[in-house]
Amino acid sequence: MSERQTVRGRRRAREFDAFVAGAAGRLLHAATLLTAEPPSANPHAQQLLTAALAHTYAEWDRLRGEDPYDRTRQELAARFARSAWRYHRVRGGVLDRLTPQERLILVLRLYEGVAEEQTAALIGLPVERVRAICARAIATMRSAPPTPPRAQAQAVT
Repeated sequence: MSERQTVRGRRRAREFDAFVAGAAGRLLHAATLLTAEPPSANPHAQQLLTAALAHTYAEWDRLRGEDPYDRTRQELAARFARSAWRYHRVRGGVLDRLTPQERLILVLRLYEGVAEEQTAALIGLPVERVRAICARAIATMRSAPPTPPRAQAQAVT
């Protein structure tokens, strides 16, 4: 490995470490909301985020001025959408009453502040459908107070 490649690799690692130090907390919270896990026990969210960050690191040199947070968020959303069937069980998280699609749209729109048009393009739905799903998810969250995890476990057994 040449000295130039070594220097570039170190710079890349420093830049990525700084990005992760600044963004990982918010991204982990978004992943936790998506997987509907409680913040204190979120192994699926951590796996989802780790995979998204690994993809961002692999693409780091090709970002060329693109926002790494946006790229990681897109990858996080795409990975969640591809594996959403895994995250439909009641886990005790804040958004566990919502379907995976409703969680994805609600997190992107309200937590991350992504515009309707961008959300629609990201997940491949018409803007009107994104608007309707978001409204339905908000109505669901407002309709009934969350069930405490202990009561959910008793209801399942």
